[in-house]
Amino acid sequence: MLSEKNIKEAESHVRLYLGEDMLRHVKEKNPLIMKTLTKNSPESIKVAELLFEGNHSDLWTIVSAYYSMFYIANAVLYMEGFKVGEKIPHKVTADALIVFIRKRLADTLIEEYEKIKDDVLPGIKADEIIDAFDHERSKRNFLQYTTTEEVKREKANTSLIRAKEFVYEMNSLIRRGAG
Repeated sequence: MLSEKNIKEAESHVRLYLGEDMLRHVKEKNPLIMKTLTKNSPESIKVAELLFEGNHSDLWTIVSAYYSMFYIANAVLYMEGFKVGEKIPHKVTADALIVFIRKRLADTLIEEYEKIKDDVLPGIKADEIIDAFDHERSKRNFLQYTTTEEVKREKANTSLIRAKEFVYEMNSLIRRGAG
């Protein structure tokens, strides 16, 4: 769950990113960028599944699952009129999701809640989905460099599950269009 402190920090960071051109407003969108991002996300999930199911590499399952989230998150941000630059793009993406997408995702989840009468509180669910992206970003970095194989296997499975849920929710926003 995102804390109020994390939300305030993300807001502060995003102001900095916008000022330093690490995150840009996009007025005229290039359809090729959106197409590439939305193509890369399911491809990354598929690779993660193949790696995991074939027991080939837990590390690269985690990395591929994370990248499916990264690509779809950037697609949603782009749809909303923001393009992440090349400097610290993963952190910029995580903070921009909190600032620009979190509320919209909560609204979407509220609509879904009404349809299916889920037991999950929609605001908490939205925070969990956004938090999952940042958690997977951090975990990918940690596991890439230090951990045991048993831990990697367990984390790979969790990453794959989180990535699928995250990608599903982000695709729901894309289907609904820019907010």
